[in-house]
Amino acid sequence: MELLRFFHEKRIIIENTLRDIFVSFGSTPGVLRDAMEYMLFSNGKRIRPILAIAACEAKGKPSDDLLPIACALEMIHTYSLIHDDLPSLDNDDIRRGRPTCHKVFGDAVAILAGDALLTEAFRIIVDDRYTYRISPRLIRQSVYEIATAAGADGMVGGQVMDVLYDGKDGTKNILHYIHMHKTTALIRASVRVGAIIAGAKARELKHFTKYGECIGLAFQIMDDILDAEGDEELVGKRLKKDTGKQTYIKHYGIAASKIKLEQLIEEAVKSIDFLGENSTILKEIARFIGNRSV
Repeated sequence: MELLRFFHEKRIIIENTLRDIFVSFGSTPGVLRDAMEYMLFSNGKRIRPILAIAACEAKGKPSDDLLPIACALEMIHTYSLIHDDLPSLDNDDIRRGRPTCHKVFGDAVAILAGDALLTEAFRIIVDDRYTYRISPRLIRQSVYEIATAAGADGMVGGQVMDVLYDGKDGTKNILHYIHMHKTTALIRASVRVGAIIAGAKARELKHFTKYGECIGLAFQIMDDILDAEGDEELVGKRLKKDTGKQTYIKHYGIAASKIKLEQLIEEAVKSIDFLGENSTILKEIARFIGNRSV
């Protein structure tokens, strides 16, 4: 119940902050604004901003100052979903239980909506109207963390390898690269940024990093499992479509994938024992990731 209440409360705060941010897009062309809004407010889980908030609060710092950066993480994640769904990539028709952005607005507007969300996310982070209470040093560090995770050596690099090896045999090393970059990188960055803003020391940041890597990889393995075994209505997107992709199911099978998932969750939980009682929510989030059905 504690985790459900935490999720509910933080999602409301994130939604409200995103709405406040969206006011700054008042002069944006209508169709572009509509496309951005359509995907950004499409009932997402908000895992990345929630992780940033949870990491910040686990270090004992209120997350109010962090909220705009947490929302920027969600904007970047949303851009990646819009582009990932395009015909030239995964060619998906359904996302979060409704038609994908390009199905509603066309490929061109969908691409540009993704571009806008990515670019505006970094504007939000450095905009004094939103982050004036955060020191310039921490702002720079946050931008570096997020840009590295989202860019060529992070999410985009993983996406490229995912495309290049679609329909090919691949290897376990290729699979690991894709999962660690395409999904894990931004989840790890979300945890790290929350801890950084809260003033985590270098040795503490190593533990937060380990936690982020474990739950990030676990999240993608669970995605692979859900694609093979999940309920399409619950998951909210087309399933059993990853037969040509590099997945844990392809390279390890269902049983071994579930064992690896359990191991990762256990490692994540142990990695933040140093936080004592403050680790409760982060540990519950890890267990949620390992047992989710959506």
